[in-house]
Amino acid sequence: MACGALLAAWAPLAPALAQDVPPATPAPVPPALPASASPSAPAADAAPQSFAIHGQGTLTVQGTPGFTAPYAGPNSLSPNQVKETADVTAYLGARLWPGAELWVNPEFDQGFGLSNTLGVAGFTSGEAYKVGKANPYFKLQRVFLRQTIDLGGESSAVAAAANQLAGHQTANRLVFTLGKFSVTDVFDTNAYAHDPRGDFFNWSLIDTGTFDYAANSWGYTFGGAAEWYQGDWTLRAGLFDLSKIPNDQSLEIDLSQYQINGEIEHRHTIAGHPGAIRIGAYFMRGRFAKLADAVTLFDTTGAIPADLAPLRQYRDKWGIQLNAEQEVNAILGVFLRAGYGDGKSEADEFSDIDRTVAVGGQLKGNPWGRADDRIGLATVVNGISKLHQEFLDDGGLGILIGDGTLPHEGDEWIIESYYDWQMFKDFNVTFDYQHVQNSGYNKDRGPVSVFSLRFHAAI
Repeated sequence: MACGALLAAWAPLAPALAQDVPPATPAPVPPALPASASPSAPAADAAPQSFAIHGQGTLTVQGTPGFTAPYAGPNSLSPNQVKETADVTAYLGARLWPGAELWVNPEFDQGFGLSNTLGVAGFTSGEAYKVGKANPYFKLQRVFLRQTIDLGGESSAVAAAANQLAGHQTANRLVFTLGKFSVTDVFDTNAYAHDPRGDFFNWSLIDTGTFDYAANSWGYTFGGAAEWYQGDWTLRAGLFDLSKIPNDQSLEIDLSQYQINGEIEHRHTIAGHPGAIRIGAYFMRGRFAKLADAVTLFDTTGAIPADLAPLRQYRDKWGIQLNAEQEVNAILGVFLRAGYGDGKSEADEFSDIDRTVAVGGQLKGNPWGRADDRIGLATVVNGISKLHQEFLDDGGLGILIGDGTLPHEGDEWIIESYYDWQMFKDFNVTFDYQHVQNSGYNKDRGPVSVFSLRFHAAI
């Protein structure tokens, strides 16, 4: 159904898509995506950089009008509100020795997500952290070392970018990243849906919704990742600290609570157009509450604890995800995400999603003479386990959702569309709309319309 809706939406553009147009530049990768996460294409020789300074600034305004809301809980999305977020980031990098890059990302943040980033499992803004503040505040989001070891094969130029020094690398190589960074800088990347500063906003589109990746409240953690590129294949593995308690601002620093990540990627071409398929999995060992214990407590005492801390013990948790992207022609690319989590424990770091499927695409503006503009269209359906539904119906609160009761549970359906207009070089304005059906898996609320405006500059 989702694929049919996307094809129908683009059907009027089919004649234009068939035109012989110049190759389009790739969709922007996340502002801090390491060079190792996406192979570079052969390019002209570039002098290796010794150091670099880049920067970005993003301002978003997001609002929702009135919608049906017969009741509300502590984590409900409220109607009739407008919120803004702003962030300014510097990317400071230096080459320490051959193949080694040190990067530091100081950042100033300010603002709030809708309802303080609550009410929708597939939350509506990837620019909204779980920590909102009215005044600007400073965070050192990333400090990491990346070491690339060439193993042979075709040599290609690496372009200068945020967290990426210009230079060269071979097709076959080892890449090691160590320090403080985001798990999704290396894992679960996607050329068309991974950057809330440049493409989609929704959390469950820019990342796989079930990927409960290790992170503090801002999305970063301590750890390391290793990548082996060999021909068309890449193997990735990582070990990261969890937060001290679920959804906390503070991180463990001794791996007493940890996550292991694995991913295999295959790159290919279809009719001369590049694509990739990634299959990933995670395993976590930490202090989580079992949802069954919370439900049993409610059945026994008639109350769900506001704090699940008394029920937390060292437990295991896991999930798997599929992530694919494919260039259709020079101006159209499509993507698919799907994921499954065990649905037995409380959400730890990311969101309250136990299963998810997302499909969408991105179209360059060549047919109407705006080659640097982009249109995006995608849909995602998120779901939870039966046990998770019982927990929420008993009054339980998740990381992002909890209406106090959930008598009529339904999958959360979200459609997002945007137009990204490059007003001038290095400055873009994006108009975005999201339609959310059954926000927080609650058929009694909504549907919800979310309108967004984004201003983004980068150097």
